[in-house]
Amino acid sequence: MALKLYNTAGAKLEPFVPLRDGHVGLYCCGPTVYNYAHIGNLRTYVFEDVLRRVLERNGYAVTHVMNVTDVGHLTDDSDEGEDKMLIGARERGMSVWEIAEFFTRAFFDDTEKLNVVSPTVVCRATEHIPDMIGLISRLEKRGLTYQAEGNVYFSIDAFPRYGELARLDRQELRAGARIEVDSAKRNPHDFVLWFTRGKFEHQAMQWDSPWGRGYPGWHLECSAMSMKYLGERFDIHCGGVDHVNVHHTNEIAQSEGATGKTWVNYWLHGEFLIMPSGRMGKSEGNMITLSTIEEEGYDPLDYRYFLFGAHYRTQLAFSVQALDAARSARASLIDQLRGLAARSADGARVELGHDARLALDAINDAFNDDLNAPKALGLLRAFLKDDAVPPGERLAVAFDADRVFGLEMATSVARHEELAPEYQAMIAEREAARKARDFARADLLRDRLRDAGILIEDTPTGTKWKFV
Repeated sequence: MALKLYNTAGAKLEPFVPLRDGHVGLYCCGPTVYNYAHIGNLRTYVFEDVLRRVLERNGYAVTHVMNVTDVGHLTDDSDEGEDKMLIGARERGMSVWEIAEFFTRAFFDDTEKLNVVSPTVVCRATEHIPDMIGLISRLEKRGLTYQAEGNVYFSIDAFPRYGELARLDRQELRAGARIEVDSAKRNPHDFVLWFTRGKFEHQAMQWDSPWGRGYPGWHLECSAMSMKYLGERFDIHCGGVDHVNVHHTNEIAQSEGATGKTWVNYWLHGEFLIMPSGRMGKSEGNMITLSTIEEEGYDPLDYRYFLFGAHYRTQLAFSVQALDAARSARASLIDQLRGLAARSADGARVELGHDARLALDAINDAFNDDLNAPKALGLLRAFLKDDAVPPGERLAVAFDADRVFGLEMATSVARHEELAPEYQAMIAEREAARKARDFARADLLRDRLRDAGILIEDTPTGTKWKFV
């Protein structure tokens, strides 16, 4: 099956055809680095990682660009509230520059633990201010901006296609102009390109510009930086579903307003991670970080496996019980693969037979059907039970499919075989202590193993371990 992707712009599944044969330009909205990313945020980056892996699996060379927002993102997407960077700095007693550096590192630590492939280009907003100023100048020359009360605004009424991505009603947008939200705006849906009048007393990050000293609006950075690294037209733009109505809609207006060209051909959006109280978010006060999960004894790859329980365009409900089930399922999968490895003289280095090839083709078809990782995982789990197929071939199919799943299956199997004899002896001693009901000794051995990076788990089927 040829690759098909659900395009938000047309609200339908479309065959993927790149602008340049063999190459894909991919832009993904990155983090605003004022706090830790929560696991709902991280769901989006895992979906984008699967997309990149599927594109590369189809033979494309991918230039993957991601921004880091370290200025200009206010607490309200409609230009109201405070800059999130200032809030983070004030809460932690650090400078905005220190906050940006600290949480940028924390974000990439998390994505590395989740086995997310690093972007080709990571670009920080604060390092691209001249590019943003240049884009505003282009918009100004095309008559799409105005100045009021010290700020530079984009006029959505001057851009007839405004709102097409989100299918916003033009009549409602015009009616909204009668509602006084910001006295400086001609239309309440107009948005700031450049602030020179602070909305709060002290804005720490400011730069000189033709319109006065100030700082850029949040939406501006993605347009300026994506075009710098990918050109005025590129293939795919990704982000969370919450970006459709405002952020991505405004990006399109800026970019296409400046160039007069279609900016992006395919828009992909990931759905929310849902808590019992609703969507997960910092403002909702129900955020869980990857570190929180680790502290409870889960491997970050348990969470990655959990995310394959639903298609990226479907809301996914999070609970401890669901994460427990994912951890058990991943452990079961690795145990299954270890068993296959033990029964295969050549491991996964085999030529696939007819049945194995058919199974791998079916898994690839699922990946190519709008990144249907849940279906692909189900097909793999079913195939691994097929004893009519030699163990080495089943192992080879699993490792091949894992180039997209990113669950480090081969590494987990190899690590099992590399456990040092001294640790094997400690595990055996702990098991003997448990049987003798010497729980103090068993706990001491468990803690020593944990200090050595080996997590012990007691299950109904016996004691299991893994590297952490």
